[in-house]
Amino acid sequence: MWVLFLSVSVLALGFFVVATPSFSSEEFGIDQELSRSHTGFLTAVAMILNIAFSPVGGVLIIALVFLLLLLVRRAPIDALAFGGVAASGWLSSQFFKVIVERQRPNPALLFDPLAPETGSNSFPSGHVALAVGLAWAFCFLLLRSPWSRTLWARVAALCAVLVPLVVAWSRIYVGVHYPTDVLASFLAASAGVLLFVGIWNRFLPRLVPGSTINSAASPHSTRPNS
Repeated sequence: MWVLFLSVSVLALGFFVVATPSFSSEEFGIDQELSRSHTGFLTAVAMILNIAFSPVGGVLIIALVFLLLLLVRRAPIDALAFGGVAASGWLSSQFFKVIVERQRPNPALLFDPLAPETGSNSFPSGHVALAVGLAWAFCFLLLRSPWSRTLWARVAALCAVLVPLVVAWSRIYVGVHYPTDVLASFLAASAGVLLFVGIWNRFLPRLVPGSTINSAASPHSTRPNS
């Protein structure tokens, strides 16, 4: 039901913004205002995030964590769960992009276009969807670790929440998305993650006991030294 609710919400918002050009014009004012107030430090942060959460960056991040879990921790279930959760959240944005087909903000109307992009793939943001998918994946990974109740786990969980928010800000700052694009990414990515987790938890634990993604104890985890 949550998957259905989130998906319908994303589609309703997407169809509304496409059918209401005046609303997009109002939103674009935020992009223009940020474009007029670019600073060296914030621009550097935004451009780093632009690369880090790009399609190439996303593949590298997911692959790196997958290999660390598989080869270093020797936890294949955790590796597969992490990769699946992160990818499902990220790729969900592509599904909604194809249906909604919202044009990106016009870079020619920005005071300082940092990464000019055009096309009908504005809604929702793939960068933000990737960040949200990774956040879900890291949180589930923490739940499956023996460190789930430690201070470090709380700090990591806080970072998992903050990073998508910063990435969302950066997409508007750069001027390649409207605010509703990044808002929809949180809903779309969460719908993709919940769908994947529901299917995983429905079938895989029958084959591999203890493989439930939201389990607090992983069969591959070890207790930390006291």
